[in-house]
Amino acid sequence: MDAQTQTQTQTSKNFKEEDASIDWRGRACNPNKQGGMRAAFFVLGIQAFEIMAIGAVGNNLITYVFTEMHFPLSKSANIVTNFVGTIFLLSLLGGFLSDSYLGSFWTMLIFAFVELSGFILLAVQAHVPQLRPPKCNMMSKGEQCLEAKGFKATIFFIALYLVALGSGCLKPNMISHGADQFNVKEDSKQTKKLSTYFNTAYFSFCFGQLIALTLLVWIQTHYGMDVGFGVSAAAMAMALVSLVSGVCFYRNKPPQGTIFTPLVQVFVAAAIKRKQVCPMNSEVSYKQHRHWDKFRFLDKACVRIENGTNTKESAWTLCSRKQVEQVKTILSLIPIFACTIIFNTILAQLQTFSVQQGTSMNTNLTNSFTIPPASLQSIPYLMLIILVPSYELFFIPLSRKLTGKTSGVSPLQRIGIGLFTVTFSMVSAAIVENKRRNIALTSSKTISIFWIAPQFLIFGLSEMFTAVGLIEFFYKQSLDGMQSFLTAMTYCSYSFGFFLSSVLVSLVNKITGDGWLSYNDLNKDRLDLFYWLLSALSLVNFFNYLFWSSWYSNSSSLEGGSFGEKEEEEDKANCFSSSRISNGDGDIV
Repeated sequence: MDAQTQTQTQTSKNFKEEDASIDWRGRACNPNKQGGMRAAFFVLGIQAFEIMAIGAVGNNLITYVFTEMHFPLSKSANIVTNFVGTIFLLSLLGGFLSDSYLGSFWTMLIFAFVELSGFILLAVQAHVPQLRPPKCNMMSKGEQCLEAKGFKATIFFIALYLVALGSGCLKPNMISHGADQFNVKEDSKQTKKLSTYFNTAYFSFCFGQLIALTLLVWIQTHYGMDVGFGVSAAAMAMALVSLVSGVCFYRNKPPQGTIFTPLVQVFVAAAIKRKQVCPMNSEVSYKQHRHWDKFRFLDKACVRIENGTNTKESAWTLCSRKQVEQVKTILSLIPIFACTIIFNTILAQLQTFSVQQGTSMNTNLTNSFTIPPASLQSIPYLMLIILVPSYELFFIPLSRKLTGKTSGVSPLQRIGIGLFTVTFSMVSAAIVENKRRNIALTSSKTISIFWIAPQFLIFGLSEMFTAVGLIEFFYKQSLDGMQSFLTAMTYCSYSFGFFLSSVLVSLVNKITGDGWLSYNDLNKDRLDLFYWLLSALSLVNFFNYLFWSSWYSNSSSLEGGSFGEKEEEEDKANCFSSSRISNGDGDIV
């Protein structure tokens, strides 16, 4: 056996070793003790408590930033969207650390403590008057409120971004660690349970959000933000308890070393061998994989040059099929990922301007009880608490019979339904804001806060399809060693959506002269026109998604996520052999 074959045989063995799941002691998992829905239950607990903590802060943060820290309204909105955007951008870091070095359990444990420390510091900052500007009414025209600066602003942003770092690195690992509890490769029955897990995880998310937007926001409103931040810290502590309690039941996938170096090696090898010609049988070989007919230029990274010697090629000039398939998977998913950015830009408005919209309306439910504007965001989650179980119990079984698919409606179809319906959330928001503004300007009256409920309801329905569909789709497309990282990519859509919101606000203000959103008074602003702009962008984005989802479906042959034994044996040969060089125009020289 020559050196090249020995290296490839060892690589194949490594692939099999990497597939094995281990318990908390590093031993091979016992299927009767580790994994399954019992283990996933603890992960669902982590998700519920963590979203309670972060949801109560993020969804009502604009009120604290505006009224207590005295930042202008448009700047306050950007602070919130940048904070939320950073959370989801940092999910890439969490996914990378998990897949490459720490594993999902240890990544969650470390960054849960980081997030907890951020909540505690926020509570301290909100409680100590010396760490905040002097009290002042930002809505009063006669008062000049001092904006938080210097040491006060520094403490606030340190606390805020400790929370962002912890939450960002937790998010992709909660989803992927829960999904890892189901061994779909060895038991086909686990596929249905995995689909059920994704729906249950979204139910857990909705439940956590509902508690955050009702009970925790009510506590913030009536007892102060310091108490509210303290309750968020307590919820985060409970998330840690849930995480540690399930340690004996988890199936853990060991880290596999950096995932970026092998990916970069593919591009380098393909560039070095750009003049090589792939044999015609490469098409037949790649039909067994998902992306065999996409990005064919990368196949050249697999070409082994036959020069009559046994000289071993460098890992930077010769790559395995698995490496190439990983790169093709990521490149193929980018257009689908990009189509969900506008969706999350709309979410950013519901957490910022729609909350301020509610403060300009009649919040009285009775003569003695008022509704915190941020609590309106609980409306879609209250609806989803009912819809998600109904979707799982009735819609999915029916759609399975009609379509013959295990998941019923495919993840791509779910995403498309959500991207279409979210447009009408902004249409509703624009109509209501125009009505509210006209009444306020002509009669000085305020309409009921429940007028903005439809925009939250429509968004909640669309999110049930888009959010769950996207996470399930990306997880199922991932190869071994990429689960957390690709799950993190779905959260990056939230990040880019919130950052795009900040860019749009600044751009709209610049283009429109005095600015649609440049005042601290919504009666002077033209929030309704901004909502119409978003609804138009959303509709265009939906048609863009139809193109890319069709492209993906037509050029992908498999939905699975790993190399089987047959593929591993083929991988020993590193795909192709060639001693021919092309001149770049397709001619052999």
